[in-house]
Amino acid sequence: MKAFGKYISKYLLTFFAFALVLLLVNILAFTLTFGGIVSREYGSASPANMLEAVAADLSASGISAEVEQELTRNGIWAMHLNAGGSCDWAVALPEVIPMQYTIQDVAVFSKGYLEDYPVFVRRMEDGLLVLGYPKNSFMKITGNYFPVRAVKLFPLFVTGILAADISLLFLVYFLSKRKISKNTEPIMASIKTLSTGKPVDLSIHGELSEIADSVNQASKILNRQNEARANWISGVSHDIRTPLSMIMGYAQRIAGDGAASGNIRQEAKIIQVQSAKIKDLVQDLNLVSQLEYEMQPLQKEPVRLSKLLRSCAADLLNAGIAPEYSVEVEVSPDAETVVMACDPRLISRAVNNLVQNSIRHNPQGCTIRLCLDCSEGAVSLIVADNGVGLSSEKLRELEEKPHYMESTDERLDLRHGLGLLLVRQIAQAHGGTMKMESASQNGCRIILTLQKPPSSREY
Repeated sequence: MKAFGKYISKYLLTFFAFALVLLLVNILAFTLTFGGIVSREYGSASPANMLEAVAADLSASGISAEVEQELTRNGIWAMHLNAGGSCDWAVALPEVIPMQYTIQDVAVFSKGYLEDYPVFVRRMEDGLLVLGYPKNSFMKITGNYFPVRAVKLFPLFVTGILAADISLLFLVYFLSKRKISKNTEPIMASIKTLSTGKPVDLSIHGELSEIADSVNQASKILNRQNEARANWISGVSHDIRTPLSMIMGYAQRIAGDGAASGNIRQEAKIIQVQSAKIKDLVQDLNLVSQLEYEMQPLQKEPVRLSKLLRSCAADLLNAGIAPEYSVEVEVSPDAETVVMACDPRLISRAVNNLVQNSIRHNPQGCTIRLCLDCSEGAVSLIVADNGVGLSSEKLRELEEKPHYMESTDERLDLRHGLGLLLVRQIAQAHGGTMKMESASQNGCRIILTLQKPPSSREY
């Protein structure tokens, strides 16, 4: 889910970054388009600057040649009106511009245009300085007055609008992300469940209903395949039992027939032993299939694990374990009285498989320890031996490929790793985990960790 959230966030952030880049591009385009106009019209030749320059240079005889050339170069004409409204002097004055003005004329053109020329005026001590710019160079607003309150409020307004826009953009981003995550979360959870092999039933309406239907369809197909596979394994296991029982029965009769030769009886015993191993293998295969596809109902009951572990050890010893093997039971004081709800038959099967695994891989003999320990929230059931152990490569292979189908060993006495797979399935069926620890010539240690529920009791 986190990965999917990052995926959505990535594209939403990309959209946001694109919006920012687009804004910067717009600002750049505005600068390139209007920057030259602004710098030219509001530079040294601007009305304010030219009025300042001409007023500073103006004397009784007029203006200097340098300032006059500057006016001419920019297409600006100038004139000075005295207190009576007459023109004292002029520079590049168009013919259409009058030489005499009344006070009403001055009041009109000083705020706008004079014969369509945008004019700008400056009051002098002895009259009025007037500059006329080329037609269509400036647009003057005759009613150019603004409330002071509006002028003061304008920067705050622009700042507030910008902040509101950014806030709304982030709000849209957040709501979009949450909506996408909310709509897709059931689908991602269903896909995750489907990847474990478990069926799902997803009900979604709206735009994502087609995806939900596809997930449900895939779940149905996978469920049918799992059921078919499990039923096939169960059927084959059932069909094998009868001929296998006959083979074991005849082998037992031949091995006990005193009239048969020694070689024949010996071979019959080998057939008997190998048939028993095939029988165990078929049983394990059927149980693994049932656990994997959740077709094996757990028959949980309150079990005192220390008692169960000692019973497993007693059964092993009573079965006639070879003298080169010894079984020890170690139970910590904290675990002695722990009672957990579990399936005792499956837990005993897991312990027995691990013990047989130690025996099978250590033909020279070893000491097998059955340990039970308890922490605050979990119980650890450990089966360890001091035998030959496993190399790091073999240990990694068992962890990555625990299924018997991955083995290339052709001997039946190794059971092709199916026993470890069954133990792992039993631990997972009880909500626990299995961990393997081993090193070459340093023995092997299998740890089953079962979570202790709050309702577990101790006696």
